Amino acid sequence: MKLDPCAVLLAFGVAYIAVGAIYRAPFPVQPMKAIGAVATTQSVHAATLTPAAIQAAGLITAVVWMVLAATGLAKRLADWMPRSLTLGIVLGLGLSLMLDGIRMMADGWLLAAGLLAGTLLLIERRRFPAMFLVLVVGGCVAVWSDPGLLGRLAAMEAKPRLPTIDLSGIGWNELWVGAVLLALPQVPLTLGNALIATVEQANRLFPERPVTERRVGFSTGLMNLGSGLIGGVPMCHGAGGMAGHVQFGARTGAAPILIGILLLAGGALFADSVSVFFKAFPLPVLGVILFLAGAQLALGFCALGNDKAERFVALTTAAFAVWHVGAAFVFGFAVHVALRRGWVRL
Repeated sequence: MKLDPCAVLLAFGVAYIAVGAIYRAPFPVQPMKAIGAVATTQSVHAATLTPAAIQAAGLITAVVWMVLAATGLAKRLADWMPRSLTLGIVLGLGLSLMLDGIRMMADGWLLAAGLLAGTLLLIERRRFPAMFLVLVVGGCVAVWSDPGLLGRLAAMEAKPRLPTIDLSGIGWNELWVGAVLLALPQVPLTLGNALIATVEQANRLFPERPVTERRVGFSTGLMNLGSGLIGGVPMCHGAGGMAGHVQFGARTGAAPILIGILLLAGGALFADSVSVFFKAFPLPVLGVILFLAGAQLALGFCALGNDKAERFVALTTAAFAVWHVGAAFVFGFAVHVALRRGWVRL
C-alpha cells in the first residue's frame, strides 16, 4: 500500500490552519490510531488494504461524525460520561505516551537523557523555546550519525504539484473494508480521546475560549471529508496532541497555523522527498517529545476530587486506556454504573 504523500501532507496542512483559525488555541490534528494500527501492522490482508480502502474509511468517518454532531448525539454521549471516566482516559493516554517515549529514548539513552534534562530546564523560559533545543540537537546528531544526510537534504528539489480528486477506485469491497475493518472500530477511540478528552482538556487549559462536543464533532467530520476526497488519511483531534503543543509553549492558534503552513509547503513542493526530511529526527528525540507530552496530559488527572469511587473508576479506566481507549471507555462506564447502583462496593 502506498499513499500519496502530497495528499497526506496537504490534508494535514489545511486542517491545521483551519483549526488554528477557528479554535484560536493549539488544537491538534493527528492520524486516527486504530486505523493507523491496522495499516501499519497489516492485520488486514494486503490485497484488501489499498489506498482506495483508506480513502473510503476517511469518507465514511466524515459521514459518521457529521451525523453525530448534527443530531446532537455526540453531545449526549459526552454528557452521559462521568468526569471520572473522562479523566481516567486522559491519565491512561498520558501514561501510554510516556511509555512509548521511554521505549524510543532507550534506543539512544545518553542523547535522550541530555535532551530531557535540557528541556526540563528550559520548559518555562519563553525566550528560548525548549522545542528549538530538541530539534536542533536532534538534527545535529542525525547528521553526525549519517554524514550523507546533509547532502541528501541539500539535494532536495522543489517539485510543485497538487493532489486530485479521484473516487474511481472505491467499490463495494473498499467500502466494506473502510467501514467494517477501519472506520467503525475507530469510533469508540475517537469518542473517548478525540472528542470527550480533548474537549475536557481544552476547556480546562483555555476556559476563555470554550469548545463544545458538537463543534469538535463537526470539525472532525469536515477534516475527514476533505482528506478523503483528495486521498489522504483519516484524521482526528486528540488530547495527547494538545498536551504536546502546550508542553512546548503553544498557547494560541498561531502554533497550528504555522504547522499547517509548513505542511502545506512540504506537500506542495517537497512531497517526493519527505522521507529524507524525516531522517533528521532520531527516535530518542521523538521519545523526549512524547514523554513530556504524556506528562502534560496525565496532569489533567489532578483535577479529580477525593471521592474513593470516582478515583477507582478513573484509575482502572486509565489502566485499560494504556492498552486500548475503546476498551477503557466500555469498562470504565460499566464500573461507574455498577458503583452507582450498589452492585459493587469498595
